[in-house]
Amino acid sequence: MTADLAVVGAGPAGLTAAATAARLGLRVTLLDAGERVGGQIHRHAAGGPVPRAARRLVRRLNGVTHLPAHHVWTVVPDGDTWLLHAVVGPGEAPAAVRARAVLLATGAYERQLPFPGWTLPGVVGAGGAQAMLKGGLALPGTGASPARSEPGARGRIVVAGSGPLLLAVATTLAAAGARVPALVEAAGYTAYARHFAALARNPAKLAQGALHGGALLRRATRLLTRHAVTAAHGTTRVEAVTVTRLDADWRPLPGTGRRIPCDVLAVGHGLVPQLELATGLGCATRRTPDGTPALEVDAEQRTSVPGIWAAGETCGTGGAGLARTEGEIAALSVAGRHSTALARRRARLRAFADAMAAAHRPGPGWTDWMDGTTEVCRCEEVTADRVREAVTDLGARDARSVKLLTRAGMGWCQGRVCGPAVARLAGEDPAPDRRPLSCPVPLSQLAQPPGAER
Repeated sequence: MTADLAVVGAGPAGLTAAATAARLGLRVTLLDAGERVGGQIHRHAAGGPVPRAARRLVRRLNGVTHLPAHHVWTVVPDGDTWLLHAVVGPGEAPAAVRARAVLLATGAYERQLPFPGWTLPGVVGAGGAQAMLKGGLALPGTGASPARSEPGARGRIVVAGSGPLLLAVATTLAAAGARVPALVEAAGYTAYARHFAALARNPAKLAQGALHGGALLRRATRLLTRHAVTAAHGTTRVEAVTVTRLDADWRPLPGTGRRIPCDVLAVGHGLVPQLELATGLGCATRRTPDGTPALEVDAEQRTSVPGIWAAGETCGTGGAGLARTEGEIAALSVAGRHSTALARRRARLRAFADAMAAAHRPGPGWTDWMDGTTEVCRCEEVTADRVREAVTDLGARDARSVKLLTRAGMGWCQGRVCGPAVARLAGEDPAPDRRPLSCPVPLSQLAQPPGAER
């Protein structure tokens, strides 16, 4: 059976879109790579309670065909419909879904900026640390379940990087029993003052930030703005980090480094929209205020490719509220409807998201954190010196040339982790991901004609 709408991604945007479209009478199929709905924001432990915000959305999914553990690896046109090919579960079984319209709500992944020691065991992504806790896994670096931990009794976790996610991560870790000696923010919160109008229109966002900040102060967490972790130290795992003050361009100021002992470093510099499916279809992209590529959509959340809509972090990071709003607008558009009130809400939330992105945009001087031996590409063990040599001595002028000369970005992650760093060392902004396959696919599936797996 052909669905009226296929939604890829079961985070806040995808869940809201699927529920809204079903309520409007459309036949909806919701595909998600995860076993449980909610995406990263509403991640929860297997068998554990679904977060309240996600429960409200799940209750509205009556009539929606939900296909969990379906990792969509390509979307191709097939007459006047779209054919979505997916790899299903650990057995990598093939599956295909046909739909008249497609909504991409594929979310984002964490941006990492390399520094000496970032490959040590115990250095984890900030969002990854939070996901481990939400998923009921061991507290990073402690081997202890957060459910059995006592306040202040577990490992010392330094939270570092840039972006509003850090406040939430540090608060979550501290509440789970970790000691968070420092929250190290590379940007300065004074940058928000340039966007007073956007802040004034979103008082709830400011209150949320103040709530997180107050919780950290009560737990004696030191907030260091305009600072960055410029090195991690240890033998078999991280034992301490060097925190250095930055100038306005994020260059380390000589003589300002200090060493902070820790058992874990949770570090991340914002999120990068996951665009492979969209760019594979030829959807146009734009540059967000923090320098990352995101999908370009119109007032109805339509991409530049007819029949393809997008919502949530694929359109630029903005939080769950904005994602839900965009998902609802997209579903209404697919059904031929419009809401002025939702459009106003989206404009208000997007203005705040853009203000955050501008305030936390990485400065060009962050590449000075790396010494020559710093591995930029962990998969292929390509150092900063090799990348710089490709640019200065071998004539590379972009990230693709560097990749061909050094193999940076040819490993398992396909440049998702090292891509921004390689691009910056090559003297350009990161380009949108363009891959024919969004995940590993068995050759047997590639050998089949379209639709043969059904």
